[in-house]
Amino acid sequence: MILTVTPNPALDLTYRLAVVRPHAGNRVRNVRQQAGGKGVNVARVLTALGEAAVVTGLAGGPSGQALRADLAAAGLRDELVEVAGETRRTVAVADDQDTTVFLEPGPEVTTAEWRRFLVHYHRLLGGASAVVLSGSLPPGLPTDAYRTLIDLARSHGVPAVLDAEGQALLRALPARPAVVKPNAHELAAATGTEDPVRGVERLRAAGAAAVVASLGPDGLLAATPEGGWRARPPEPLPGNPTGAGDSAVAALALGLVRAAPWPERLRQAVALSAATVLAPQAGHYDADAYHRLLDLVLVERSDRPQPAQPQGEP
Repeated sequence: MILTVTPNPALDLTYRLAVVRPHAGNRVRNVRQQAGGKGVNVARVLTALGEAAVVTGLAGGPSGQALRADLAAAGLRDELVEVAGETRRTVAVADDQDTTVFLEPGPEVTTAEWRRFLVHYHRLLGGASAVVLSGSLPPGLPTDAYRTLIDLARSHGVPAVLDAEGQALLRALPARPAVVKPNAHELAAATGTEDPVRGVERLRAAGAAAVVASLGPDGLLAATPEGGWRARPPEPLPGNPTGAGDSAVAALALGLVRAAPWPERLRQAVALSAATVLAPQAGHYDADAYHRLLDLVLVERSDRPQPAQPQGEP
């Protein structure tokens, strides 16, 4: 099974409107609520693809109870650790043109709660073929929390896929995650360059075995042990991009477990990400579009070769 870790999960609310009018009252057409957070979305997609997935992280309060109830209703295995604080909520406001997301910070996690989670995580690693570490860190966790989780995974021979940003990302790189998946904004912020090719090179030189950057409608850019790759969808698809990156992570984790060639991993990641844009909520995708797009995604070598060994932080 693939273990997904979401230290700061959320109860996701999605408001859909025909048009969002700034500085005015907006009547919501419909409201959806579901368990969310990057790792939870990854687990949903993996399950839909037929891969066993386990959800762990930290959750508490009434929002945490609602989150866990939704996991149970979706048939997702819940291995969350209870904390005293209240699980955060996120609100996505989506109209026919765009989506705006509001993110609460999450509960304050105590040192004792973090230690209890590490014991639980250590036990779960015994049955994992890969671990996905996703999203923000709640207040109270050390900035090197992901480095600790990657080191523990390595002690069990379990490769890690990391989807994080800022210091949580940079502090984790010396632990040598198998795959790092930033988006374009996260990549630029972490590396200090607007050039995504240089950015992925710098993250790989800092310790990641492979770096796959999601560039929105332009697809994926990858620096891997087999060289550099670009993968693009056949055309931009209108819809809700929330969760598209999580679907790409699910495909990359599955490709890692199955030891698929990098072009195939990237092809599946782009097709799945694009099909997610067509779905109403994160963690879901349009299955027909996914299978149709698989044969249409363009994968080609990137212009520059990628560095092969870590040299220090960017």
